[in-house]
Amino acid sequence: MATSALWRKISTVFPRTGADALNERVRRNLVRTLYTQPSSLAIGAFNGIAASTIAAYVSGSELLALGAIILSVIAVIRVGAAYALSAEEDGPSTNLLELTYEIGAFTYALALGSIAALTLVIQSPAAVEVLMIANATCYGVGICARNAGRPTIALGQLFLTCGPIFLAALYIGSLPFIALAATLFLLFPAMASITMNLFRELRNSIREAERNAELAETMRLLARTDVVTGLTNRAGLNHELVEQLMALPEGRRAALFWVDLDRFKEVNDLLGHAVGDRLLRQIARRLGEITPENAIVARFGGDEFIVFCEVETRQEAERIASEVHAEIMRPVRIDGDRMEVRASLGIAVLPEDGDDADKLMQSADLALYHAKSNGRGQTCFFNESMSRDLIRRREIEAELRAAIQKDELSIFFQPIVDLATGKIRSFEALVRWFHPEKGELRPDEFIPVAEETGVIVTLGNWITAQAAKAAAQWPENVTIAVNLSPLQIHAPGAVLGIRNALREAGLPPHRLVLEITETVLLDESEATTFFIETLAADGVKFALDDFGTGYSSIGYINKFPFSKIKVDRSFVSGPGVGRKTQAIIHAVAEMGAQLDMEIVAEGLETIEQVQAVRDAGCTLGQGYYFSRAVPDYLAAMLLAQERDADDEDRMTA
Repeated sequence: MATSALWRKISTVFPRTGADALNERVRRNLVRTLYTQPSSLAIGAFNGIAASTIAAYVSGSELLALGAIILSVIAVIRVGAAYALSAEEDGPSTNLLELTYEIGAFTYALALGSIAALTLVIQSPAAVEVLMIANATCYGVGICARNAGRPTIALGQLFLTCGPIFLAALYIGSLPFIALAATLFLLFPAMASITMNLFRELRNSIREAERNAELAETMRLLARTDVVTGLTNRAGLNHELVEQLMALPEGRRAALFWVDLDRFKEVNDLLGHAVGDRLLRQIARRLGEITPENAIVARFGGDEFIVFCEVETRQEAERIASEVHAEIMRPVRIDGDRMEVRASLGIAVLPEDGDDADKLMQSADLALYHAKSNGRGQTCFFNESMSRDLIRRREIEAELRAAIQKDELSIFFQPIVDLATGKIRSFEALVRWFHPEKGELRPDEFIPVAEETGVIVTLGNWITAQAAKAAAQWPENVTIAVNLSPLQIHAPGAVLGIRNALREAGLPPHRLVLEITETVLLDESEATTFFIETLAADGVKFALDDFGTGYSSIGYINKFPFSKIKVDRSFVSGPGVGRKTQAIIHAVAEMGAQLDMEIVAEGLETIEQVQAVRDAGCTLGQGYYFSRAVPDYLAAMLLAQERDADDEDRMTA
């Protein structure tokens, strides 16, 4: 399950999530406070050494001199250890740090307290006694605050510092020293209370900080993890990709694979999103199994995955791509349903195709686009020509938008002729672009760009409006046919756009024929059905274009109100034409006759082709044999010539 995969990923960051792990980290941080600012230890040690040395010098006591030497040695070792040992996570263990500090702290405190007590016992000058007792007690009190993070160490130092003085005061037994002993006796519980309060506050603060840090790390991990598959998501991919690229040794090669599942939307639409999510998890698991150990495997979004790994050669990248294809195409069973999935892959190789994450992603994306354009289920490596194509497409997009505004586009009209009478029954509207600098641009250059960028919606509405205005000037029996893009049909307000074009042109709806291909119907969305049924109710006619090139055209004929079928030109002209294609045309014509539909044969170029499709039963024909696409004034001239010919026939009859 994706949830368990996600928590396994979290557990690698926090392998111990219980109270023990938290307490251990808190303890480590508390011990770390002992080693912070070792300069304060050095200052305290200097004061202790100076005071004990002065006391020994003024009193002239050899015992105090020996004590001063011992204290100095302990202080130097202790300060050196504080500077030498690191309390960071990668330093010595917590136990070793704590034990080392305890030994130094306790021996120093005992030595300092013993020297102060000795000044009382040997009856040193009063000034020396005051100096050492003040130094020892101030050290004991001060160390309680500094080492409150480890109360046993803090209170132990206080006890070892003041304890010898307490015993010496009792040993002397005079009233002032009894009072001093009582003061020291009361000092211990007072400082113990203060120290424990400081400890609890410090511990709780550190614990809260640890919990907040853990929660922040968990939230960061969740924010970078895809909840469906448990893989790294887009945000996490950006982070990990940059890290791996920075860590990649000089001269090493790597490959970025952009994987897109073909027709995954159909799985969601037909079987539901729950099944789609389970399929994505299966694909994610398979990708993780076949990719190298240190590879990044991420779900980029929707049905797209990214794989990034080191490769030795381009051939190794090809091998990995082949394994990805093989694993994805391996049948998947979900709830007894057997599903087969295909994928398109775009590959960019570092450093040839990009030296940073953004460039590498852009190159792989372009390669994926070409892989999908080549028919899906393909693998495509990036090359520089793809960048030139992208620049060219962007240039065409910008110029096409400007051309629509500047009226640089034109509508040409190709006649559709009645094969029985030879009269023009309709015209198909075809867009032409005469660029002021580049000359005429073919539709197959700018129409795909318009569809990719969404400009086709604006362009399609403009074509419909211009065609309707031209047709409004023709005889009532002549219709106008306009091709529609899937994007135009699915765009908001698609029906309103057609109605506005008819109303502004003053063209009756029954004189408009909208030609749609099977690609539009593959979706079978509510928007498509609403568009066709609503306009059909208004009187608009529909034709199924490129019939015979899809998979289920017969089903669409049964479902939607088509009044005309256009047989694809591949059945009329080309190397594949023969007895079989003639039989297919004949069958389609028979079906059209039974369903009261017009059958249009496209691509007619010779008289033999015209006779063949007419004999097969086609009622209408279109192609260069009759006429190429012509401007509106020539279309009007062709209609005028027909009218004049009809008038002459009536006069001679």
